[in-house]
Amino acid sequence: MSFEISLGNVLITLFYILPGFVIGKLKKTSTAHLPTMSAVLIYVCMPCLVLSSLLSIDYSADGLAYMGLFFVLTLILQAAFMLLIYLAIRKKSAQPKYRLMTVGMVLGNVGFFGLPIVRALLPNNPEVASYSAVYSVSMNILLFTVGVFCLTGQKKYMSLKSAVLNPTMLGLAVGFPLYLMGAKGFLPPLLVNGISVLGNMSTPLCMLILGIRLSAVSLPKLFARPSVYVITLGKLVLFPLFTFFAVKLLPLPYAFKASMLILSATPCASAVFNLAELHQCDAELSANCVLLSTLLCFLTIPPLTLLL
Repeated sequence: MSFEISLGNVLITLFYILPGFVIGKLKKTSTAHLPTMSAVLIYVCMPCLVLSSLLSIDYSADGLAYMGLFFVLTLILQAAFMLLIYLAIRKKSAQPKYRLMTVGMVLGNVGFFGLPIVRALLPNNPEVASYSAVYSVSMNILLFTVGVFCLTGQKKYMSLKSAVLNPTMLGLAVGFPLYLMGAKGFLPPLLVNGISVLGNMSTPLCMLILGIRLSAVSLPKLFARPSVYVITLGKLVLFPLFTFFAVKLLPLPYAFKASMLILSATPCASAVFNLAELHQCDAELSANCVLLSTLLCFLTIPPLTLLL
């Protein structure tokens, strides 16, 4: 059943790309509009997604402990895999495409893409929403510290401030105290629903943006570079297998292990492209990795669920 559910939800998520692609091809919008759409996504929808995830669950000591453990494990496993890749390519790290591998194979779209899938796969386990939230936090911490260093090769661009002061952390800073207070039981349902609606906009808006970007990309170029396949394979297959087998034998709940696998199997994070563009680290390759990994994840996520 998990195979069919995951396949259906991945395909529905990918379906959101189509309207963006069509209106892009019809010249009703352009990539020039994407910064505004991305700002809405990052500064409004993403914090609301994290906040609504925490407001959707009841406080419990066990839940808090598992949430903390999920954060620690994802932080360690992402950093460990990045280190393994860095050690493997360090002699070629002068080339941007190899530096991009270190980040692109690990950091994923765990919020926008991963949350709807784990919720669909585990409808009786609302705590999976909190796992997605804390995974987003651990990913952002690495993105703005180790990730930036890997992309640039220079420590001066590492920013602990950016790792802590970003929209994802804002959602956590507001939502976590409310979770501890059991706010789900006393906040007005209308307010909670409003936050949830804004958070749920994240996935379709993210996919619409990708669709518009895809409409402006030369498809032969998208599929032509071998590096894009290497990074996509690493992100969609090797990294999720690494994380799953790292926790497989640990005495942890099924929902915990399933969330670890599915969230780790999400496509390359779009934030990787943003940083690559900012630091001039082969932005075209990074954009193609985000696009191709998103298009191909329907071939990888459903088979991975058979491991559960």
